Amino acid sequence: MRPLIALIAALTLSACVAPTQTAAPSTTARSTAAQPHNVPMSVARAIEVTRRMEPIAESFCRSRTQGQNCDFEFLVNRDPRTGVNAFQALHPENGRPVITLTVGLIRAVRNDDELAFVIGHEVAHHIAQHIAQQEAAARAGALIFGASAQQRGGNREQIIEAAQAGALLGARQFSQNAELEADSLGTQITCRAGFDALAGARFFSLLPDPRAGILSTHPPNAARVATVRRAVAQHCGLA
Repeated sequence: MRPLIALIAALTLSACVAPTQTAAPSTTARSTAAQPHNVPMSVARAIEVTRRMEPIAESFCRSRTQGQNCDFEFLVNRDPRTGVNAFQALHPENGRPVITLTVGLIRAVRNDDELAFVIGHEVAHHIAQHIAQQEAAARAGALIFGASAQQRGGNREQIIEAAQAGALLGARQFSQNAELEADSLGTQITCRAGFDALAGARFFSLLPDPRAGILSTHPPNAARVATVRRAVAQHCGLA
């Protein structure tokens, strides 16, 4: 059961950003340090953004955690078939946190601020230990649903099916809270690196707006923007 739960948790936390539609370019003010809208971000430019973000991310990680690996590795997946995505994972051999950006994501962002915000968000998932916490939420859901099915006299297949449903529900409910926490922590990291987190959060305009509900892996975009605004007001020295 544990491999299934781990897989559900990993799939829920991955694909933090996967736009399936493109919004019209924003006409609101943007950071003066950002690239103009509608100018494609190059891989070379993205690497420069990650170089600015990396020391801040590692310093923030060490200040917020104890005994956690804060030696981030940033990778670019150049396979266009991977779509528009960014995700955080742990290296299977040394436990080093790995942040992967797909070339599709790099081409989708409209300026440095948006890319920096996405990177800060993924870094925050590691700092908050969301993978481990989500696996725990999935296990709890599996146990509750499995036990309930057993009490109702379900057979082995019914109990396993109920446990799987419980694991998925537990993981997805945790995922919504994890995304908001990552938005808040990621905002702080983005600001400390000298980027405009509010401008970066405009990347949400590229994402389909999730419906509010227990089966959604992500909270509504409005809730995410509100979270970023609060974090900016509290931690970035801006009103």
